[in-house]
Amino acid sequence: MRIFVDANVALDVLLERHPHCISGTQILGLSRGGIELFISASTVTDIYYILHKNQKSKAAAVNLLKNLLTSVDIAAVTGSEIRRAIDLAWGDFEDAVQYAARENINVDYIVTRNTSDFDSAVLPVVTPDELLNILVAN
Repeated sequence: MRIFVDANVALDVLLERHPHCISGTQILGLSRGGIELFISASTVTDIYYILHKNQKSKAAAVNLLKNLLTSVDIAAVTGSEIRRAIDLAWGDFEDAVQYAARENINVDYIVTRNTSDFDSAVLPVVTPDELLNILVAN
């Protein structure tokens, strides 16, 4: 199984945002169980920016980012994905870029706390809790 992880789920874990970090930690832990997790390359820079701003330390932000990258792989964002995101014409460009990046890696789900950000998606978009319930049911 392949899962695309939205930035908000990763940030919930890295910034220990309660109560969301609990299910987010379980999602990131799925990588140890043979499930492949992905984030987009553009999300990495967004996450770094937010971590650096929050931690007020480049070293702390880099360390958190390194920890994240032990659990997730990076989906490429090239000119092709940017053009595709523009063509999608979604309200939130960053979400459109993430969606376009996941098209080339054939994921089974997008996991996010903000499912409404992906209303136009043609594959399942679920919250962390919903994904965990799906996995338990199977």
